[in-house]
Amino acid sequence: GSKSTFKDSNSTFEKGAYQHLENGDLKVLIPVILGVVCVLGFTGNSTAIGVLISNARKGKLSLINALILNLMLADGLVLAFAVPFKATAYSRASWTLGLLVCKTCDWFLHSCMAAKSFTVAVMAKACFRYISNPTKQVSIHLKTILVVLLFIWLLACVVPIPHWLFATLQKEGDRLLCVQLVPLDAHNFMSVYVKVYPLVTFCVPLSFALLYFWRAYNRGQRRCSKTQNLRMQMRSRKLTLMLFSLTVAMGTMWLPQWVAWAWMWHAIDSDSPFPPMALVLSAQLLMFTISLVNPLIVLALSEEFREGYKGLWRRLTLRKHPAKQPKPGPHTPTAMRSPTPRPETSAHLPPCQSDWEEETGLKKQQEQGRGAAEDSPGNKDGAVLPDVEQFWQERESGSHSQENDPVPWEHQDPKQGKQ
Repeated sequence: GSKSTFKDSNSTFEKGAYQHLENGDLKVLIPVILGVVCVLGFTGNSTAIGVLISNARKGKLSLINALILNLMLADGLVLAFAVPFKATAYSRASWTLGLLVCKTCDWFLHSCMAAKSFTVAVMAKACFRYISNPTKQVSIHLKTILVVLLFIWLLACVVPIPHWLFATLQKEGDRLLCVQLVPLDAHNFMSVYVKVYPLVTFCVPLSFALLYFWRAYNRGQRRCSKTQNLRMQMRSRKLTLMLFSLTVAMGTMWLPQWVAWAWMWHAIDSDSPFPPMALVLSAQLLMFTISLVNPLIVLALSEEFREGYKGLWRRLTLRKHPAKQPKPGPHTPTAMRSPTPRPETSAHLPPCQSDWEEETGLKKQQEQGRGAAEDSPGNKDGAVLPDVEQFWQERESGSHSQENDPVPWEHQDPKQGKQ
């Protein structure tokens, strides 16, 4: 896994732009760690992006939220595309991913990291403007936000272009390695580039961000007399703390990678020893862990994000239950019914029975009532009413009159009814 420099009359190249681990345990351990960081970090960043998009659709679009979204997007791209290729390269003894991946993967990783650095710098400036006058609603058009984000990504993609130009495949024995091959005529350019690139990508943006966060902190210490302004001041302090924590986490966890990177290029120029393997591996693991830490910081320090996370979790986990049908009550309309008979005959019947069922049911009730009256004559509940008994006697003998007939339609001539 050690690196070495080869020089000939035409070019100088650094062996091992992607280190190949000789230790069998590390070949398994490092890809497993990268896989865990990739899965957890991608899940956290995807959830944060979902919350930000949901807030933007509700009309809560602002420059700071757009910059946080851009930061999470860069983290997601690193975890989705750069980390899997790094893990694959560490687990193989030879490069098996082809020339295109060799030329683009390192450049893509540096582009995403540079975009995160520039985003933090612009975010610190936007935070200071918000702290300066939190009660003033500054309206920023969507086109302006898109222009800012586009400028950040264009600058981030242009700065690490030498990583794409000088990456190539080189054979060493029976192995194929992805290396940085620097032509001799570009040696002077690379000597300047390796000194300017860390300043442009890391030192200047983070110094700019820390300066504006310090100014925002001093501005936030001023007391407000009005209650409304005091509430806005408290929200501004929480926002400043969250953005400052994101900046400090990125700066401290990215610094070892820059130390290893500068040490490596200095060793190429001066033929001095290369950085140890432990430093290179731990620096890269810390750099990738930034993408896992960022959504945790946002979740821990932003109440608005916590509410958004809870709402998104409820929408993803809870199932929609079908609406319960209301139970039919005394005033709830039910199914269509046949013509309702008089109360005298319908007192003991369900409302949906037909005429024949009414007659049969009444006879059964009459017989049960008579039997109960004979078995227990002192029981008032089983006694048969006199008018009901008279009604059935007249009905069986046919001596009842049509005037007192409670169901006259049974004795009506069908021809007369039609007429």
